[in-house]
Amino acid sequence: MSTANRLDCVVIGYNEIPFERYESFLRNYGVDTEAYRDLKFSFVDLGGNKLDYVGLMNYLSGLAGRSSQPVKQEFRSGDIPNLAAVYLTNFLRQRGFEARYINLFQQEKDLLIEYLDQDPLCVAITTTLYVVNAPVIEMVEFIRDHNSKVKIVVGGPLIANHARNNQGQALQAALDDIGADIYVIEGQGEETLSRIIDCLNRKGDLSETPNIAFFQNGRLQRTGVVPENNSLDGNYIDWGRFPDKDLGSTIQTRTARSCAFNCSFCNYPVRAGKLTLAGVQTIERELDSMRELGNVKNVVFIDDTFNVPLPRFKDICKMIIKNDYRFNWFSYFRCSNSDEEAIELMARSGCQGVFLGIESGSPEILKNMNKAATVEKYLDGVKLLRQHGILTFGSFIIGFPGETDATVAETSAFLREAKPDYYRAQLWYCEPGTPIDSQRVKRQINGEGFVWDHATMDSLAAMDHIDRLFLTMKDSIWLPQWSFDFWIIPYLLSKGITIEQFREFMALAHKLLAMEIAYVPEREKSARQQEYILGLVRLAREWPRSA
Repeated sequence: MSTANRLDCVVIGYNEIPFERYESFLRNYGVDTEAYRDLKFSFVDLGGNKLDYVGLMNYLSGLAGRSSQPVKQEFRSGDIPNLAAVYLTNFLRQRGFEARYINLFQQEKDLLIEYLDQDPLCVAITTTLYVVNAPVIEMVEFIRDHNSKVKIVVGGPLIANHARNNQGQALQAALDDIGADIYVIEGQGEETLSRIIDCLNRKGDLSETPNIAFFQNGRLQRTGVVPENNSLDGNYIDWGRFPDKDLGSTIQTRTARSCAFNCSFCNYPVRAGKLTLAGVQTIERELDSMRELGNVKNVVFIDDTFNVPLPRFKDICKMIIKNDYRFNWFSYFRCSNSDEEAIELMARSGCQGVFLGIESGSPEILKNMNKAATVEKYLDGVKLLRQHGILTFGSFIIGFPGETDATVAETSAFLREAKPDYYRAQLWYCEPGTPIDSQRVKRQINGEGFVWDHATMDSLAAMDHIDRLFLTMKDSIWLPQWSFDFWIIPYLLSKGITIEQFREFMALAHKLLAMEIAYVPEREKSARQQEYILGLVRLAREWPRSA
């Protein structure tokens, strides 16, 4: 329990490293490396000015506003409430702690300094979207520069991955590199964080707090394991608890923890444990609290398997229809676990778009991935979604063990037949700890990360396939990953950009990007760029201006 007027914890949501810095970092390893070639699908180069798609929108917005017209608004990736930060803050406040959160580290440094000046007991850093230490190290160093006494707590998937993949001195080195004080090693971790704060409040002994690691006399100490099983029904977010925040008109939430499936390229179910579901009444209470804010237009459900189990999903849709929330909503969706009734209910309840983790158009590769899905189910699902006016984004993986030229051709043929509105194909990321990792000998897998080879393909050949797929696909538009994933669509809708305006922007931006991937000669590229930029500026003049 907090002492009077004491700020117990500041939670930091996300640190997106500025694109120019990240691009430069990867370029140092070589422009022909798999990692840099993967990044190339997320930016355009305008005369040496490398812009990710949010940067491109702001660049165009500036050009379109060069007159007596009002200044255009700035678009910012991730500028919606970070769910991990909000959830942790809500969890702590429910337990009587005084907690605040920072949504975007890069844009809210002044606010963080203001909080640090209040000498909080600790700062908690979430790591949901990080695969390397660098973004966390930057935040730790910033915090140390502005408050050398505050305890820094780091938890989440990055720390869980370190703990799973490293032992002894290797784990000590990985955590020492980060430079924090306390590390939470637990699939959930919110109860552990509350225990850490209570211990710091009491000036107690950290060694009595389970599920953590910390340094003592230069050596890493780990405490006992007490698995958490925090109730989703008892800890739903009451969005009215944040009068100090401008939450905006797009909010993300979850109704489940973990995933019902066990895809062989993913370790999320291992980290998150057994699938846990919130009750429909709990979801209703949270949506009620969003409606009471008065300005929410879009809700993003981030559950990996929102429509599983199917009867519960239908009940959620019926509840939304009954309450007439008038939110647009977006979610992940599994075509293999649906039917026409469910899709009709989705459309009636306000679903505007879905993220489809299709991964491959090859039956053989789907079997290798343990996807529990068929190509036919995917085709039928995309068709039904289109008929009901629901936007589709198909995500694909190229190069998974067993992949050949023939299976890539099957994925290409699937895309041409299914015609999702948007798609992206990514290089298989060879991650230790995933189920397929246990088949290294059988599949002749060597390497890890972006650089690998196996019995049927290597990472450079897979990248070549992705290039060809991008350059030959005509009926679906590529959606970049960096700062511009599928969830950018509800954010832009909340800024007043229409679905039609977004598609027009993406179609022209696609042409700019194609010149980068095809290595068009500079002289020809420059002339065509000017033509496309003029078209994009005309579009940008129709975008809303800032209030």
